[in-house]
Amino acid sequence: MTTAAIIVAAGRGTRAGGGVPKQWRPLAGRRVADWTLERFATPQIGYVVLVLNPEDRDAWKEFAQTPLILAPGGDDRAGSVKNGLAALDGLGITKVLIHDVARPCVSKDTIRAVLDALDAHPGAAPGLAVTDALWTGAEGLVTGTRDRDGLFAAQTPQGFRYEAIVAAHAAHPGAAADDVEVARAAGLTVAIVPGDPDNLKITRAEDFARAERILRQDMDVRLGNGYDVHRFGPGDHVILCGIKVPHDRGLQGHSDADVGMHAVTDALYGALAEGDIGRHFPPSDPQWKGAASEIFLRHAVDLVRARGFTVSNIDCTLVCEYPKIGPHALAMQKEMARIMGLETTRISVKATTSERLGFTGRGEGIAALATACLVKP
Repeated sequence: MTTAAIIVAAGRGTRAGGGVPKQWRPLAGRRVADWTLERFATPQIGYVVLVLNPEDRDAWKEFAQTPLILAPGGDDRAGSVKNGLAALDGLGITKVLIHDVARPCVSKDTIRAVLDALDAHPGAAPGLAVTDALWTGAEGLVTGTRDRDGLFAAQTPQGFRYEAIVAAHAAHPGAAADDVEVARAAGLTVAIVPGDPDNLKITRAEDFARAERILRQDMDVRLGNGYDVHRFGPGDHVILCGIKVPHDRGLQGHSDADVGMHAVTDALYGALAEGDIGRHFPPSDPQWKGAASEIFLRHAVDLVRARGFTVSNIDCTLVCEYPKIGPHALAMQKEMARIMGLETTRISVKATTSERLGFTGRGEGIAALATACLVKP
């Protein structure tokens, strides 16, 4: 708990397009800032400070990673970093990483290398040796060349011993290109650790496409399938995907017999290799008699998130002759999305018949099939 990370996210970053600051733009199914914060969710880092523009104070509420320490943005980057450092005062911090929110592809190996280098140096940062020829230019013409020997492209996170960088920022007269400049002005030595070509800083619109390619290479994608069936019995309605649908018969089961929600729940468990509902909620246990299937689904979703995954999308197919699902499908989508904490557009509920073949065709019950896609950065 003596190591912290400061994520500088107070800039407006509109050069990249999209109509909103780049840190809040979608990237590979999440926002840029979501990806960046996830990279610092490691046991090595005890505290994460998010430095925000006052206009974005509500954005943090959507982050899955909690808790976050919030700090206000300053007039410039240096001011924002100072505010982030001040938010850590009194917490016993010995090492601090300072990272640009617009670098969502930073690897955990790079983060670890910077932290390890701080054992021997007061500062450390990743840098890429410049390998291309360097020109100077004006008015679209080459005006000269520069020697590339000893030149590095700076990256973040830039790490420092906490008290040393606090003092360096306090003594610095004004704006700086980065925190290495501030540290060196105070006489601190800064070690260079190997940078990563994938640790790009999103600046232009085209950088989003490259960042998405990088992130998708590193994703752990899991698919799970679920199948369930319940027979008809006495009743005047059925519960399907959380919605009460009038019918001249009900579905029979140990719980509320929500065949759609059961299939989705089993798909989530399957993607995690966690068995099925029966493993987690045995039908032999009387406490689950007549239980709402929402209980089971919430448990599966909580388990998904505890393992570091997010639910990308759900596809559920209900198989029956009656009742007709179409008039209720949107309500089912909305209810499943509410329970799972997802956008409605990530839940598909549809229906088909079995052309009057088999037990569903004979009207003896309802079957459901579901597929779940989970993603872990």
